[in-house]
Amino acid sequence: MKTNTLKKLVAALLLVAGFAIQANAQDWANLQRYEEQNTQLAKPAEGESRVVFMGNSITEGWIRNCPEFFSDNGYISRGISGQTTPQMLLRFRADVINLQPEVVVIMAGTNDVAGNTGPSTNEMIMNNLISMAELARANNIRVIFCSVLPANRFSWRPELKPADQIIQLDSLIENYASANGIPYVDFYSKMVDSEKGLKTEYSKDGVHPLKAGYEEVMNPMIREAIEKLL
Repeated sequence: MKTNTLKKLVAALLLVAGFAIQANAQDWANLQRYEEQNTQLAKPAEGESRVVFMGNSITEGWIRNCPEFFSDNGYISRGISGQTTPQMLLRFRADVINLQPEVVVIMAGTNDVAGNTGPSTNEMIMNNLISMAELARANNIRVIFCSVLPANRFSWRPELKPADQIIQLDSLIENYASANGIPYVDFYSKMVDSEKGLKTEYSKDGVHPLKAGYEEVMNPMIREAIEKLL
């Protein structure tokens, strides 16, 4: 092989390697999403009972559909669309612990069941949820666990049938919460239809609640749980 040809080949390989490194250098847990907001957020005032909501698009959609519910109650949303529990666990210190809340509301698992970051068993999901709860309690933050909402289909993973796995996962979350003195908010039983899916009056896509779902079911239930805990 001629020297010039070899040099061109090496240069091409280095270029490809550079692109690969750049592509892999991702903020996988999306720590940058709330980095600026976290920096700007003042420490809790004396007597303030700060509450942080940790979750995925359902939590993110909560504040988008009901902004006054969060602002009027001093609640803080740290939901990120599409996230799974390992991603939430990685950003738990930055987006929850460092904000010094009294309470964290954890609602997660839908995207794990969907396999957004790879196949996940319920045991794997529970390990991450338990780790978040243990981190919170080690930092004197009280925990509220929420059920995963019912779903019998995912538009982005139509080959999956998630209904029964969600039922089993919710049972595991509830049992762990009960055994460890953690409040458990059962949205599932209030929002499920006869086919183990999300009631059509509460959702268009079978996964994400409409404003009615938040206002009629989720807002009063979570407020009651928070007030009882505080």
